[in-house]
Amino acid sequence: MKIMVTGGAGFIGSNVVDGFIDAGHQVVVVDNLYTGRRSNVNPQAKLYEMDIRSPEISELIQMEKPDVLNHHAAQMSVPDSVADPLFDADVNIKGLLNLLEAARKHGVGKIIFISSGGAIYGEASEYPTSEAYLPSPLSPYAVSKFASEHYLEYYRHQYRLDYTTLRYANIYGPRQVPHGEAGVVAIFMDNLLQGKGSTLNHFAEDEAGMVRDYCYVKDVVRANLAALEKGSGDFFNIGTGVGTRTLDLYRVIFEIFQERFPDMPGSLATLNRQLARPGDLTKSCLVVEKARRVLGWMPKTLLKEGIRETLKWRLN
Repeated sequence: MKIMVTGGAGFIGSNVVDGFIDAGHQVVVVDNLYTGRRSNVNPQAKLYEMDIRSPEISELIQMEKPDVLNHHAAQMSVPDSVADPLFDADVNIKGLLNLLEAARKHGVGKIIFISSGGAIYGEASEYPTSEAYLPSPLSPYAVSKFASEHYLEYYRHQYRLDYTTLRYANIYGPRQVPHGEAGVVAIFMDNLLQGKGSTLNHFAEDEAGMVRDYCYVKDVVRANLAALEKGSGDFFNIGTGVGTRTLDLYRVIFEIFQERFPDMPGSLATLNRQLARPGDLTKSCLVVEKARRVLGWMPKTLLKEGIRETLKWRLN
């Protein structure tokens, strides 16, 4: 089938593009290259440098006639959404509506929408958190993602436009940039490669840092492949079900670096401390049983294994 991937030059989107192409699909990429990189785009994919808010999106979808629209493009930073909620809504809500209007007019069969299980549940009383828990978003970014899920249900009800929503945990892996909440893996790696210290954001009562669910990007690719055929009109957590404190994450990364660079200064193992930023959550971890049951998907990559693979990519 033909699949249009918005944000397909970005970290996660470009990995998904590779997965689709490896599976034999034809892929069209739409990316404004604001954070994406042309070099990330698979040479077998056709790239259109275009913003998802552009009125030309409708003409492009009419011309390319994709069977599926895989929507990864987004304003993805929680702190940036707090600083500029208007821009966040413009990209994440108005951009989605622009795509949905074009999709329903020109016969797109299905939307695979990327939401955020790492943000929309807020400070959930159910932990780890399943899809049965009613989201309580606590940042403009999380609000925009949850609102987008409601728009998808409206378009399904009104126009029979099918969708599957994937609520990502914190994703890491090759091609990640140090931007957005899950960019902490890239930030820590950048600093270690440059011989610089790192900073740990934390709440006053816990200097070990916040708890997050870190999922390797290659596992996420398999979830997107499963969503092509399964999960109609439903939403799924995509994570590991394992919560990791920021301090423990740094220790894992430092340990992997020491395997590769035995002479690395031990002083770099010490983190500076900084209080949490507006919009940060104390903890987030996802139950992924529903994805196993309906999509036939489960994470396969342990954190240490994923960090090793990510470092291998960084050093190539």
